[in-house]
Amino acid sequence: MDCTHAQALLSPYIDGELAVDQVAALEQHLEICPECRALCDAERSMSTFLRAEGERFTAPIHLKALIRSTIERKARSPFADLRFLFVGWNPVALAASLLLVVAVSSGATLQLMGAGGAGHEAMVAQEVVAGQIRSLLPGHLTDVASSEQRTVKPWFGGKLNFSPPVIDLASAGFPLAGGRLDYLDNRTVAALVYRRAQHVINVFVWPEGGDQQPRFEAQSGYNLAYYKHGGMEFWAVSDLNAAEFKEFIDHLRTASESAT
Repeated sequence: MDCTHAQALLSPYIDGELAVDQVAALEQHLEICPECRALCDAERSMSTFLRAEGERFTAPIHLKALIRSTIERKARSPFADLRFLFVGWNPVALAASLLLVVAVSSGATLQLMGAGGAGHEAMVAQEVVAGQIRSLLPGHLTDVASSEQRTVKPWFGGKLNFSPPVIDLASAGFPLAGGRLDYLDNRTVAALVYRRAQHVINVFVWPEGGDQQPRFEAQSGYNLAYYKHGGMEFWAVSDLNAAEFKEFIDHLRTASESAT
């Protein structure tokens, strides 16, 4: 089993939906593949968090009736075999679409907590870890690979509606490796990549007001740091040991504050 096949099976594996032979093959792959194993741990943590903390909404009676009647009407339609948007029509997909439309229009969207709350930050932390794991897959680490600040910073021009602070920390022992675009917290963000020996450090940056001192935590075998400064929000993540990771954050904050 290769990584592509294994990663496609992670969600049903975590939900207990795989056949016995598929479970055996996947678990055998996870034993020898640290990247897929880390991704599995991150998805399992996210699933556990959502089950424990996510709000649940019970569909009102009128919504259930609307979905049921629409499915029955479609099933009787002579055009039921037509394909819509190149996807075969099926009652489950229709029900899901109706539920989504009603939920959005009524404002009953799923939220863990309001923006800025502890639940929101915990969810972003999960995304940061997942972003770190994705970056370690072959070909995903950088869109622009360079240790030159003057190469990486201009690369983001026109690709984002803000200019991320690209700091050269080579003199402190954390050379810049490049940058890429990523997606976190429902937005496109800048991802700056640094190295320390064989360790990769991802720093995710996007505009956010306020000023907040760094907070550190460990999750799924990674160290994370979060802070705000100079109109930007920073999330950093690495498997670097805690002491060196804190040293990196100190250098990054000092250099960022000097730049502003």
